[in-house]
Amino acid sequence: MSSGKLICTDISKVYDSGKHALSSVSFSVPTRGIFSIIGRNGAGKTTLTRILATLLEPSSGTATIDGLDVMKDADELRKRMAIVPQEGRPLPWLTPRQTISSYLMWRGDDYRTSRRKADEALASVGLEEVSGRLNYKLSGGMKRKSLLAMAMASDAELIFLDEPTTGLDPISRQVVWDLLAKMGRDRFVFLTTHYLEEAESVADRIGIFDGGSLLAIGSMDELRDSLRYQYSVRVSSGIELPEIDGRVLKGRHGRVQMITTRAEAMRLSEMFIGKDVRFSMNPVTLDDIFYHIAGKDIDNDEGDDEGGGM
Repeated sequence: MSSGKLICTDISKVYDSGKHALSSVSFSVPTRGIFSIIGRNGAGKTTLTRILATLLEPSSGTATIDGLDVMKDADELRKRMAIVPQEGRPLPWLTPRQTISSYLMWRGDDYRTSRRKADEALASVGLEEVSGRLNYKLSGGMKRKSLLAMAMASDAELIFLDEPTTGLDPISRQVVWDLLAKMGRDRFVFLTTHYLEEAESVADRIGIFDGGSLLAIGSMDELRDSLRYQYSVRVSSGIELPEIDGRVLKGRHGRVQMITTRAEAMRLSEMFIGKDVRFSMNPVTLDDIFYHIAGKDIDNDEGDDEGGGM
């Protein structure tokens, strides 16, 4: 397993259309475990993924993985990578087993080994019953899972997954999360997603992107500790709300959320218990953290990275 670092230094990307997809992005993370970047559509996630996966040249700046430059040493890095792009689709005239087997043989496995690994990977994502069915007969979710199985079957040390669970049902998504957690134990997984619960569930480190810029980076505990208000208290409306040290957010169906300090959350809890008011108290979620840092909900989309097509 790799034990180096992924280092981005002032990475910027401006497309021919004039769209600024990335603006001076700099960070350093170990190439082990799962690093997830989150952000709305248009935040720059796909552009950064393509640059780091050696598929796109930055307008300026540099990026290295374990000391290898993603542009100058692209051929060497590609031998260590497996990539599932957001727009990736399996060839329609192949079956899932043939798709994975041919990919593994291209990477150097013999035929028998490639078939065994393909069957094992397809079983791990619940596709063993359709492994011999032509891809064009599969649902969109099945096609997506077969591409994930392809990356999992490889011996690649560096896995790049661009929104891999988009289009999957909640049960399939949980299956993929379990597999991602398993992969993250002995590989480096670079994961982009706009499902905040996905990043919160599987990622060791999280980068928050918005408008082409990196706003924050760290583990969930580090991101939470960076906030003054680290607790969330939720209560139904219809009661007189006290003045608090924190923020009050009014949501749908009359629910009220108070983002506050631990001491204030404890005070509110004691007060609500005394008045027999139903409430919940929890540490702030990644959804709360994103809203605080980005100043908007993650579902407030503004378009794709390129402003129309990426």
